[in-house]
Amino acid sequence: MAATPELAPTTRVLVADDHELFLEGLALLVATLSSCEVVGMAHDGSEAVALAESLNPQVILMDARMPGLSGVEAAGRILANNPNAAIIMVTMFADDETVFRAMKAGAKGYVLKGGSKAELERAIMAAANGEALFDSNVVQRFSRYFSAASVSGGALPFPDLTKREREVLALIAEDLNNAEIARHLQVTCKTVRNHVSTILGKLEVSDRRAAAQRARDAGIGVGSAS
Repeated sequence: MAATPELAPTTRVLVADDHELFLEGLALLVATLSSCEVVGMAHDGSEAVALAESLNPQVILMDARMPGLSGVEAAGRILANNPNAAIIMVTMFADDETVFRAMKAGAKGYVLKGGSKAELERAIMAAANGEALFDSNVVQRFSRYFSAASVSGGALPFPDLTKREREVLALIAEDLNNAEIARHLQVTCKTVRNHVSTILGKLEVSDRRAAAQRARDAGIGVGSAS
C-alpha cells in the first residue's frame, strides 16, 4: 500500500487593518494562497494584540497606521509577548519615519498596499522562515534616505518631500493658513492647496494639524522656514 503523501504545513496568518473593505479583501487574498491560512482579522491595533495572543499566528499582516494603537506600536507589544511572531507592515505609503520605526519594533517586512499577490506571498513566506523581505520601493527609499543623510551630514526628515513641499510643511507647522502661506511664498492659494494635499498623502496623515505635529516632532517649523 502506497504511503499517503504528507501535506505541506500551512502558515497561520492574522490580518489587521482599520479599513473594513481592505481588511476583508486582504484576508480573501491571503486565503487564496495555498501555503496560508487566515486565522483571524483585527480592526485595530489593540484587537491585533489580543488576537495575536489568543490565536498565536505565525505571521501578522498589520496596517502601519491605525487609530488608537498604531500598527507599529501594536507590533512592539506583540513581539514583547511573542518574539517568534513575524510581523509584516502593510501600508499605502512608504514613509521613511514609519519604515524605520517598524524596523526598530522588529517587523520582518514592509509591503505597499498596491503590491502584487506574488510580492505579498514572498513576504509572508520569508517572514515565516525567519527572514526579512521589504518591498522594492521601500529598499529604493532606504538608498535615497541614506544618500541624503550622507550629503547633509545627518538624517533628513521626510526626504520624500520636495524642497517646496518642505517649505510649505514648515509654514503649516507655524500654524499659517493657506492664504498666509500663499502670500509668504508668493504663489496662488490653489498651488498651496495642491501642495498640502500632496504633503498629507506623503506623510500619511488625515489633516494639517497632524502634519504640523509630525513636522514639529521632526524639528521642522518653529522658525525654520524662510
